[in-house]
Amino acid sequence: MEELVNSLRVHDTCRPDDFKDGRILLINKPYKWSSFDVVNKVRIMLRNHLGFKKIKVGHAGTLDPLATGLLILCTGSATKQIEALMGMPKEYVAGITFGATTPSYDLETDVNALFDASAIHVNNLQHALTGFMGKQMQRPPVFSAIKMNGRRAYEHARKGKDVEMAAREVEFMELELLSFDNPVANVRIVCSKGTYIRSFAHDLGLALGNGAHLSALERTAIGPVRLSQAYDVSDFEEILKKIQTN
Repeated sequence: MEELVNSLRVHDTCRPDDFKDGRILLINKPYKWSSFDVVNKVRIMLRNHLGFKKIKVGHAGTLDPLATGLLILCTGSATKQIEALMGMPKEYVAGITFGATTPSYDLETDVNALFDASAIHVNNLQHALTGFMGKQMQRPPVFSAIKMNGRRAYEHARKGKDVEMAAREVEFMELELLSFDNPVANVRIVCSKGTYIRSFAHDLGLALGNGAHLSALERTAIGPVRLSQAYDVSDFEEILKKIQTN
């Protein structure tokens, strides 16, 4: 898969038609952009700089607006590979803040409960992390894009409606505590498709008899593909400008 991705990555010697034939684009998603914002921006840039009236662009794995990091986009016929790309394990670096919870399990909503996190130490945090290793059932956040009764779960949640999210099986392959400066832990996570890191942060707080929410998130890898291989949106546009003038 890594060889395939590297062979399809965009560079300034590409021909415009290569994008319709199929390209895999590695983009570093900006903070507060939705995944669709990135897809839409790339589609507009391809139209403006390469003259396409219409071109397929899709992404392989959503990132929440408050997350940053690796987003895989596919153009043209490469969109057929989206499902396979989505199935690969994901790596994240998560900032988890103890002592407070939020309804969305992250910073999208305001704090709704406070806790005394002073008793949390590295040893009991490490022990709690080991309990999440392997396959387990995880309940997604109510503030999520999962469809329920024809509407997104977050639409119900924002209206104050009670939402019962069905648990689903996920898998944690690696959990590494990178640092802990109470009340904030930074954890490297390798997990399966469909894992909600916000739910993990919330559940980790519960496992410690406390409260927690996700305060930062960066996706650093999808399968063998690393964030270091990705383009910032502005850098990608500069490459398209060079292709346009070649």
